[in-house]
Amino acid sequence: MFRHTKLLQCEAKPEKPDAAYARKLQELIGGAYGEMTVTMQYLFQGWNCRIEGKYKDLIMDTATEEIGHVEMLATMVARLLEGAPATATAEAVKDPVMAAVLGGMDPQQAIIAGGGALPNNSQGVPWNGGYIVASGNLLADFRANAAAEAQGRLQTARLYNMTDDPGVKEMLKFNLARDTVHQKQWLRAIEELEADGIEATPIAPNSLFEEEDQTHNNTIWHLSDGPDGARGGWSTGDDRIEYLQDPEPLGGPGTAPKPDPALYGTYATGQDLKGTAKGKAKQIKKDLT
Repeated sequence: MFRHTKLLQCEAKPEKPDAAYARKLQELIGGAYGEMTVTMQYLFQGWNCRIEGKYKDLIMDTATEEIGHVEMLATMVARLLEGAPATATAEAVKDPVMAAVLGGMDPQQAIIAGGGALPNNSQGVPWNGGYIVASGNLLADFRANAAAEAQGRLQTARLYNMTDDPGVKEMLKFNLARDTVHQKQWLRAIEELEADGIEATPIAPNSLFEEEDQTHNNTIWHLSDGPDGARGGWSTGDDRIEYLQDPEPLGGPGTAPKPDPALYGTYATGQDLKGTAKGKAKQIKKDLT
């Protein structure tokens, strides 16, 4: 059960309207690393968490906080759009939608939202549920959470430097601080998961370690022109990872089989290559004769 409280977590009052900046701020709402993403990511992680107690409570606390962040940003966007598109540009343009475009505003904010925020990014692309990570494995999810908070803080920092409005900056200072502490909490929760013996690195399922190909679980393939990869700490020490300077391909040509004639794919008779089942059968027959 969720209960809405009318007071915002942090004040969201710009000093003056700014339709162009309102569009930029949409990225923090509906972008891939925006507040809608972490809100839904944490909610589904919490709902799917099979362990009652400190980890689930941490996830749900943070998820509920993020709902408030969406509301805070949506309020700021609406206030930044106050009077839009009634700007100096609009005086010379009779069509209010054209005025919105020329003024830097997302026309969808006027046409669809009536001068408010949208569940979109800064280019008007709708938020996508595919952005979220909720695997059911807490160690994998907490690492994704730390990365999401890092990307969110990076974008917030960039937007902080794109405005001189003291009211907007005050809210973004709060957002920056919360992104900082959320990174800390997920990193510490990762350490605690491992200390509690619940999960370990590499991430589960650890029951398959014996089944995996032992030849390839401790090597890095040098496949770029950059020569310095092998100089990293991962290539030193007792548990060093071997750096293969000239790795050999292990498979045959990546050739797809003959297409279904009803699909009209381009195909030349006699072109069955080694990688296909038919190609392998032909090779075996040839080897036996």
